[in-house]
Amino acid sequence: MKKVIVIGAGPAGMMAAISAAKNNNEVILLDGNEKVGKKLFITGKGRCNVTNSKDISEFFDYIPGNPHFLYSALYSYTNEDTVNFFESQGIKLKSERGGRIFPASDKSSDIIKGLIKELKKSNVEIKLNSKVTNIKFSNNTIEEVEINNSYYIKANHFIIATGGVSYPLTGSTGDGISFSKMLGHNIIKLKPSLVPIEIMDLWIRDLTGLNLRNIEISLFNENIKKPLYKNNGEMLFTSYGLSGPIILKASRYIEKRNNYTLLLDLKPALSYEELDKRIQKDFKKYINKDFKNSLDELLPQKLIPTIVKLSNIDEDKKVNEITKEERKYLVNLIKGVKMKIKGLRPIEEAIVTSGGVDTLEIDPSTMKSKLVSNLSFAGEVIDVDAFTGGYNVQIALSTGYLAGSNI
Repeated sequence: MKKVIVIGAGPAGMMAAISAAKNNNEVILLDGNEKVGKKLFITGKGRCNVTNSKDISEFFDYIPGNPHFLYSALYSYTNEDTVNFFESQGIKLKSERGGRIFPASDKSSDIIKGLIKELKKSNVEIKLNSKVTNIKFSNNTIEEVEINNSYYIKANHFIIATGGVSYPLTGSTGDGISFSKMLGHNIIKLKPSLVPIEIMDLWIRDLTGLNLRNIEISLFNENIKKPLYKNNGEMLFTSYGLSGPIILKASRYIEKRNNYTLLLDLKPALSYEELDKRIQKDFKKYINKDFKNSLDELLPQKLIPTIVKLSNIDEDKKVNEITKEERKYLVNLIKGVKMKIKGLRPIEEAIVTSGGVDTLEIDPSTMKSKLVSNLSFAGEVIDVDAFTGGYNVQIALSTGYLAGSNI
């Protein structure tokens, strides 16, 4: 029996502790917070999108950050294993749009309770309010960790599962990244992934709170004609710019040093010609109305004044006076509202951190460090990240399972 210390009680750390304990190890789970799973509690707006029902082979299409590194982890502990684990704890799950799996209660606390129940059943010692403040090591081996600048705990093996640097109030303050660097590991530069986008255009503010569904966005680097990212879905206007599922995904492709433009197609289901015919039909119906009152059947009410302004057509102009050129310009506008990207929101607001411990220095089949003999990693502290949809929590659970199983 080995003594194992797991640093960080998020989903990766909890699963690593459970897995290590089930493999006949004495396990201590450390966390600086007053309770476990603090970030997990707010995941999915408090509902906790715990995994996805897609075939595990499809997961890699939704992982832009080092998908190949995760083959062993995701096939060793699949989404089916995740579902079976929670259902064995008496937690009912449900599947929603896009295969997203949530607790039937819509309460992330149920997912956390399930993990705590298994931790206790596996005799894992949970030490809360226990922040690791230093690590002692020599000859490429960790000897002990310091807790709260006051005392040390020795162990045979250590697992770092402290997360990235997003949502620092939940405890993801980058300590694990700092420790990993101190232990000799290369750190891939941290940047926000899945984060809202700031827009330069001031008219954005007039649309704050407007939620649009079934629209399409295309992200362009100004130096490249082909879009870097294109997707249909849902987005939200905010006081600073844009948020929502497809915007968060688009943020993964934005680098600080480049200039980006976002094109918004408000009617992706209609071709240019079909939209033109639709507008002509509406104009015929409202032939004697002012232009500003002719788009009610085509666009959300809150969006109309902005589109009227951007169209450069006088809002009080009668519909029967609008020229063919003006109408064509309006069609082009609705099929491609152009927005200049200012940048990303701060990394603290990101759902996930991109970057972390270099995957080239971790054995993908065991999650063991290639540099430190008695160290493993799990979860977001590693340079892996995925899109929304339950993939990131699954990665945390899978890498945690693999780390705890291979001590």
